[in-house]
This record gives sequence, C-alpha cells and structure tokens, in this order.
Amino acid sequence: MVAGINGHANGAANGSSGNTVIDMRSDTVTQPTAGMREAMAHAVVGDDVFGDDPTVQELEKRVAKMLGKEAGLFVSSGTQGNLLAVGTHCSGRGQEVILGKDSHIFFYEQGGSSFLMGVAFNTVPNLPDGTINLDDIRKVIKPDDPHFAAAKLLVLENTQNKMGGKVLTPDYMKKAGALCKELGLALHIDGARLWNAVVALDIAPADLCREADTVNVCLSKGLGAPIGSVLVGPADFIKRTRRLRKALGGGMRQVGILAAAGLYALDNNLKRLKDDHDNAKRLAKGFLHLGLDVTPVDTNMVFWHMDDAPKIVATLGASGIRVLCIDGKTRCRAVPNMHTSSADIDKVVEAVAAALKSEGPPQKRARSDEEPMRPTLALAFVPGSVPQDDRPSPGAL
Repeated sequence: MVAGINGHANGAANGSSGNTVIDMRSDTVTQPTAGMREAMAHAVVGDDVFGDDPTVQELEKRVAKMLGKEAGLFVSSGTQGNLLAVGTHCSGRGQEVILGKDSHIFFYEQGGSSFLMGVAFNTVPNLPDGTINLDDIRKVIKPDDPHFAAAKLLVLENTQNKMGGKVLTPDYMKKAGALCKELGLALHIDGARLWNAVVALDIAPADLCREADTVNVCLSKGLGAPIGSVLVGPADFIKRTRRLRKALGGGMRQVGILAAAGLYALDNNLKRLKDDHDNAKRLAKGFLHLGLDVTPVDTNMVFWHMDDAPKIVATLGASGIRVLCIDGKTRCRAVPNMHTSSADIDKVVEAVAAALKSEGPPQKRARSDEEPMRPTLALAFVPGSVPQDDRPSPGAL
C-alpha cells in the first residue's frame, strides 16, 4: 500500500478522496525508498557521455559480471535497451529478427526496431508457458536468396509478460542457444523481469543467460529503481550500442544519481522479489476460491478473467485498488510489488468478492488471449468493509 498518492484519470475511474492506494497495475509503479533516495543523494557523479561517471561505470560492470558478459551499457528504459540490441545485431537494413508474436518488443514497443532500425519482424506463436516451439523457429528460416530478408537474431523474453509472467528454464535456454548456433543466429534476451526468473528458479543470473549473446535487464520494475535498464554483451558489441545510443538521444550526463538507485536495488531488493511471488500466488488462490479463471502463477504477475471486467475494475478503482483490464473485455492483470503487503492482497480479494457479488456469480466462458489489448485502469483506493462471510478461508489463500 502506498500513502499520499492521489488518483488520476486516464479514460478510467478517477481516485477517491482517500490517502492510500493498493496499486498493482504493474511493478513499475513503485517509489524509491528512503534508503534508495539517500544513495541517490550521495552518489559520486561525472559526465557519462565523456565516460566520467564512476557510479554508472560501477553499475555497468556489476550487472555485466552478474550476467556473465564482458560489458554493460546503462540505458533509460527496457525499450531503449531492446531497440539498441536489435538494431546492432541487425545492422544491415532489411535484416530480420525472429520473436514471439506476444513478445514485448513486437507488441508493446511501437515496432521501433522496424521503423527506426529498418529491421523486419518475423513472428512465431508463443506457447502458454511463454516459450517458442523451436521447430517453429526452424520453419521460418528463409533460403539464402535475394528475395528474402536474412534472419540474424532470435529474441526470447524471460519472464514472458503477456503469457502470464512465465519463466523460461535453463534447459529451454540451452536448447534455444544450440539452435541459434546451428542456424547462425544471435540470441538476445529481453530480460525486463529476468530477476524474477532468477529468484523463482533460485539460480545465479549468469546460469540463466549463458547461451545468450546479449541480455537487457530492467532496474525499474520489481527492483524498485525509478528509471533504467542495463544492456550487456561482448565489449565490442556494447561499444557499438553506446554509439547508437548517442544517435538516439540517449546520452546522459550526471546520470550516476540514477545509477546509484540501480546499485542500491541490486543490494537490497533482489532477494525480496520472492515476497512478490508469494503475494501473487496468494492473490491467485483467493481468486480461484471466488470461482475465477486464473492463469497459473510463476512469478509476480496474476492474470484472470471475469465477466464485466471493465465495470468491476472501475468499481475497484473508485475504492482505490489499481489493477488493469488489459483487453477491454474480460482479461485482467495485477502485479504485486514492493509496496504490496499480504494484508493488501487479502483486501483486494475481499473487494473483488464484493464486486462480483453485486454483479452476480462468475460465468464460464471460452476465453481467448488473442483479444486486442485496450487497458482499463483502476485507480485510487480506500478499502471498504466486506462481510465476514465473503472473506476467503485461510486455507484458500
């Protein structure tokens, strides 16, 4: 629960007059803690475009070492890091990247690799577990012929957001890496939530991305930093991406203030991601108890279906619970984060139970995850009372 945040409207329910919210629209909504703010205030800085910022250099080296790569580049966002990676791997215009049709790069990043970098997208289906069938990758490789775009890169997303925060295992990554070597493809990991996969699997980060040529990881999601990602890979590759970053307006000056937040996050907020995973599973169990159709939870993301979802989400927003209806129809998402307590989770389940009771019992439906994504936001919350009979039993949570 976050105090002192006033609700704001974005074509959705405005916040109530309360002073607290339970905001689970994403793990990006977190605010810097007092310790993180102190680290930022005391950061040693320099001009990073000149290569003079020691805090940025420390962050880049540390993340590269954690992921088993030679060098790193601090960037403003995961989208920027992915754009630089795809554009550098596919440096000849008209070259091709193979990726899942439900991948973040294809679905949520405006096609930037295409219209900015001249890279062609070749999409294949994501499976329910977030992976891509390796045979499908093999099938879309085109002959070496001047009529066709030449595939240069495979992108995998770990964890896979749109399929439900799914973890891609080391065994799958090893097989994908072997296929890339066979086909002459580079392998990039969009690791916006790679840290969640690492914690869920209880392995070293480098062990999960050993097969990858490059990896992009976010600091501003579950780790709670206000901004920033780090792209890692071979030193010569990172040198090229640094140059491209400047052309995209991504050169930043005394940015050690932000890098300090990333270092603090790695020191203090990495292991606690397990709390978010536990809260997500608690929320999913509560929703299952209510008879809702819930996607099995791997990490910190909970997806579920309910009839009249936009209306219910707006009702929740009027009382201060922020979640998303991501297709404008039935499919909803909540992402427990560092500001979410187990007590908050119970309050959300109670509030959804009350909303469902007023709307009538949930109805079975043939669901489709192919529906267009039109987010409906639920904003600003002061929990109301829920009759004891509607409270899920401890065993159900």
